[in-house]
Amino acid sequence: MRMLSRRGFSHTKPQPQDVYSLASNKKHATTQAALFSLLSLFSVAAFSTEPAPSSVTDGPYVFLDQGHENTAYWICQSQLKQTQIAANQLARPADCGNLPQPKRHTDAPKVEADTYTHAGKIVALSDVHGQFDVMINLLKAHKIIDANNRWAFGDGHMVMTGDMFDRGHQVNEVLWFLYTLDKEAQTAGGRLHLLMGNHEQMVFRGDLRYINERYKTSAELLNRRYDALYNKDTEIGRWLRSKNTLVKINNLLFMHGGISPEWIERKLNISDANQLFRQHLDDKKEDLKQNDLLNFLFFTNGPTWYRGYFKDALAEPDIDQILNYFKVDHIIVGHTSQDRVLGLYHNKIIAIDSSIKDGKSGELLLIDDDKLTRGLYKGEQVPL
Repeated sequence: MRMLSRRGFSHTKPQPQDVYSLASNKKHATTQAALFSLLSLFSVAAFSTEPAPSSVTDGPYVFLDQGHENTAYWICQSQLKQTQIAANQLARPADCGNLPQPKRHTDAPKVEADTYTHAGKIVALSDVHGQFDVMINLLKAHKIIDANNRWAFGDGHMVMTGDMFDRGHQVNEVLWFLYTLDKEAQTAGGRLHLLMGNHEQMVFRGDLRYINERYKTSAELLNRRYDALYNKDTEIGRWLRSKNTLVKINNLLFMHGGISPEWIERKLNISDANQLFRQHLDDKKEDLKQNDLLNFLFFTNGPTWYRGYFKDALAEPDIDQILNYFKVDHIIVGHTSQDRVLGLYHNKIIAIDSSIKDGKSGELLLIDDDKLTRGLYKGEQVPL
């Protein structure tokens, strides 16, 4: 299907893959009407109920299936456009706002280690949920990135404990920024640890209940379900699927939700669990539920969903047993929202979901030589 952009050049639209592919010929009017009805019903279940934006600018999207791998797709003022990728540089169309123009890096799908010793300074935050501006302001305030949004943390380690997807309106900006930062950190001798949260898993499985209304328009114009914009045959999707769900750095263990006592009963280790998560991220919920181990890992008591630390479910000796199992002094989690970075059980558990998802402010956790510090939104630092 050929389309003419607002700038006058023609381009090929991606092949239809779902109910967003609507017939345009009048002789298919009946089919079109039926599909519109189906789309309306689907939208109620799959998308947020916010009013549709009058004009959407979004992208880029890079699909790796044959015929699209050298093309970047953009939504510019609710018009689908494309540009060719030359020397791995994604160049946006002139009328496409301030969308990211990242450079693809060939080692993006590389699986990194999940255990690090002798790391220096560390920063951690969580649950950005598409609030790009809040995240950027917070990272700049603490000099994790510079004025141009480039890595400025030297050989430090930055941990994002999941939930980049859903709710907010700048998910794609968040993802491309972290994609670029991942490479910049490694070049500087540091590391970005991007851990998978429950909302990443939900989107990969096609659970679209929490996506922002903006992405309904993007999915329609690209003729793909929203989850297909990030499947394993896309640049961002392939990169995300290489990431860990848990990482151990020095005497610290990071994950999205938490470690329940059931983990210890099952005698699991970090690397095996990370591999299982990578292998099964795209499995259907019903299939995961039928496997005892996967049902544990992916749901209520697993490391991306567990909330027991916040429900008085555990006594301090239970926490000590978990810490001893992993040979760590602290467990750092997101997932359960607070209004600040919060220490529990004498700072043995540290909650870092500071409600960035609300789009107003947030905090991060700074760690240097076992000193634990709250990094406030405007740059102030307070001991935890």
